Amino acid sequence: MKLTSEQMITLHGFNNLTKSLSFNMYDICFTKTREEREAYIAYIDKQYNADRLTALLNTVADIIGAHVLNIAKQDYVPQGASVTMLVSEGPIEQEPSESFEESPGPLPDAVVMHLNTSHITVHTYPEYHPDEGISTFRADIDVSTCGEISPLKALNFLIRSFDNDILTMDYRVRGFTRDISGHKLFIDHEISSIQNYIPEEIQDLYQMIDVNVYQENIFHTKCKLREFDLNNYLFGYTKDTLSKEEQLEIEKSVKWEMDEIFYGKNMVFN
Repeated sequence: MKLTSEQMITLHGFNNLTKSLSFNMYDICFTKTREEREAYIAYIDKQYNADRLTALLNTVADIIGAHVLNIAKQDYVPQGASVTMLVSEGPIEQEPSESFEESPGPLPDAVVMHLNTSHITVHTYPEYHPDEGISTFRADIDVSTCGEISPLKALNFLIRSFDNDILTMDYRVRGFTRDISGHKLFIDHEISSIQNYIPEEIQDLYQMIDVNVYQENIFHTKCKLREFDLNNYLFGYTKDTLSKEEQLEIEKSVKWEMDEIFYGKNMVFN
């Protein structure tokens, strides 16, 4: 059912639909020595500490027009951080017509959205392979809203906020709301793919796969960076300090790690 701002359905009470976005990003780095690995983990912990993550979630709240009720944040030992933010709907002056359209959504300087009582969370997971020279940073962000709008409006900003080698995104609409005749509505906006909310210039950078269950209002998209520059995966030095054989071996190792994460399974390393 396609709705526009001029085709509003009168509801019986509050819009009880819950719309949840899970955004997961992976950054991969080759760290050939213990010192490089420790330096990379320290860099990630400083770059994405609880204070900076809180600022990022505050921007997400601004984009979707949320009022922040409470913030809990924590930096962990030896690494990682978490932030949980409870938010509520702020006052609105007019009906947000953009909430009925599939679009990439605004950047922080174009805030037009609002949402009802809900939450935004982020958790980070710096980790490394016990034997090989691979270190991986993962951040999980969940944006859950109740009411008319979709948390997908924050997706454009989230993608641009990290250095992403791999992205996995899940979006689900849960529950139902009723019109004044008691008829249930299980979704209040038209969507065919999470990709509808990703700008074309970003889509061009990634290999993308969709797995959608339309009858259950479940949407899944995963992305892997197309272009490969080895310099982007070395920490503290560039590829011109390596022999050609070393460059090829490291490139193979990093691409293997990316493929395993992208396809979600362990693969044979040739």
